[in-house]
Amino acid sequence: MYNDSIETLLLRHYGNNGPTPEVLEQRLYASVQQQVRETKQEQAFARSIRQQRISRRRAIQVVAVSTAGLGLLSAGIASVKTILTNQDGSQHAYSS
Repeated sequence: MYNDSIETLLLRHYGNNGPTPEVLEQRLYASVQQQVRETKQEQAFARSIRQQRISRRRAIQVVAVSTAGLGLLSAGIASVKTILTNQDGSQHAYSS
């Protein structure tokens, strides 16, 4: 579909002497105003998120959780590395 303007679409459909749809201008104005309100709400929400302060307690919790996660990841990698380096060809696989 082409990206035609409203005027072009109306002219194509109704011709030069066609009637203007009822309350077209009011509907367009209301639609634009609604978009403006939504944009302002989104901007206000983004501004409030950027301005929120984080407490020291919450910052310490985030750092502690991320450090613990990294510690667990490091321990897991070390244990996998140990398992892979300690294997020799004479070990038998466990069978069920």
